[in-house]
Amino acid sequence: MRSARKERARKRRAVAAFAAPLRLSRGRGALPWLALVALLGVPALVSHASWLLAFLAQTATMIVFALSYNLLLGQTGLLSFGHAAFAGLAAFAAAQIFNRFGMALPLLPFLPLVGGAAGALLGVVFGFVATRRAGTAFAMITLGIGELAAAAAWTLPDWFGGEAGVPIDRAAGMHWGAWSFGPASEAYGVIALWCVLASAAMFALSRTPLARLANAVRDNPVRVAALGADPRRIRYAMVVLSAFFAGVAGSLGLVNIELASAEGVGMARSGAVLIATVIGGSGAFFGPVLGAVTLTFFSVAIASVTRAWQLYLGLLFAAVVMAAPDGLAGLTARCAARLEDIGWRACLREWRWRAAAALAWVAALVLAVEAIYARQFAADTGGVFRFGMLTLQADSPAVWAAVLTMAAAGGLAAWLARRTAAHPRVAGNDVCVSTTDDPRRSADREAGR
Repeated sequence: MRSARKERARKRRAVAAFAAPLRLSRGRGALPWLALVALLGVPALVSHASWLLAFLAQTATMIVFALSYNLLLGQTGLLSFGHAAFAGLAAFAAAQIFNRFGMALPLLPFLPLVGGAAGALLGVVFGFVATRRAGTAFAMITLGIGELAAAAAWTLPDWFGGEAGVPIDRAAGMHWGAWSFGPASEAYGVIALWCVLASAAMFALSRTPLARLANAVRDNPVRVAALGADPRRIRYAMVVLSAFFAGVAGSLGLVNIELASAEGVGMARSGAVLIATVIGGSGAFFGPVLGAVTLTFFSVAIASVTRAWQLYLGLLFAAVVMAAPDGLAGLTARCAARLEDIGWRACLREWRWRAAAALAWVAALVLAVEAIYARQFAADTGGVFRFGMLTLQADSPAVWAAVLTMAAAGGLAAWLARRTAAHPRVAGNDVCVSTTDDPRRSADREAGR
């Protein structure tokens, strides 16, 4: 009897030990969703400032757009240069239906479904042509489709409105109780809700057998074909689904600014979503979310204080591609793994030097770029620019002396960070462990003692 109780207790402990990591992983899996809801909801509850709501609405739209693009790039391995065609043309279709066919009744919250259906239809047509090839050929075909859509937006003014675009009045028609959707806060509520719903739908899609087949096609299409599946059909299905969610994103942009314009179809928009996805990381589901937030921050917040924001965005993109090819999401995952390996004290000693190096180099870069821009546009600025609370002269030798000093300080901090990383102190142990030490030499030293 006593041995049976001990055996049951041992089994319960084993089950608890097995379930604890699962509960921990589930808790960690919920953190990105909580962060997304907090990002979209908390600022809007704290303040109803128009600039804040506009920034949040653009962020939510770009999140859906980037996640839809990652269904191609991250899930299926398809590089597209014409993804904006689905979003932009779907926005035009939704605007025309809204204005001409009575959709301005109480159906504005369902307008993204209309845009999604239009995007899916475009995906059926364009995807049939594009998915006949993969790799570089697919990228070139989508580039041609994107340019074709952009040219059509400018040459067919009866449908696309020409330079003026196609405007809508989101407050037209019947109200939903006290909601007219005219105020920015009510329109943002629709956009934020659709952002969460579309993100959840794409997350569920990424867990389906179709998505797993798309991953297999991305990694080895020959083996998938040998197993009896058709890689082209799988790519075609993913293009249609990606176009549907891109159409949802285009309609969210329409709800936000009440205008469908040719700028939303052009190559710049397709390049922007590619940059956002790569910066965030295409290997993780929430990577494009990080990239979308970063891109919107640069295009709105940084652009409001400097005309060099596109240069800074390009430099960030290049730095991420070279230093962290798996994006900000992959960098975050590596930092979390290192934190678990050596503990927070050792990580803090290393990361403080890395942070100091990054801050010094960024400050030196910004100071140099702003000085160059001030000299380039001296007719407008008088050769004077602001750096934080300081007003500086672009031709001053002190400016360039400060640039060199901060660059040197960053180099010193980076050297200290590498030295600290080579000799971390393992959590719970006061002995420094060298990652370059030879275990055979360590054994010889122990034997000598």
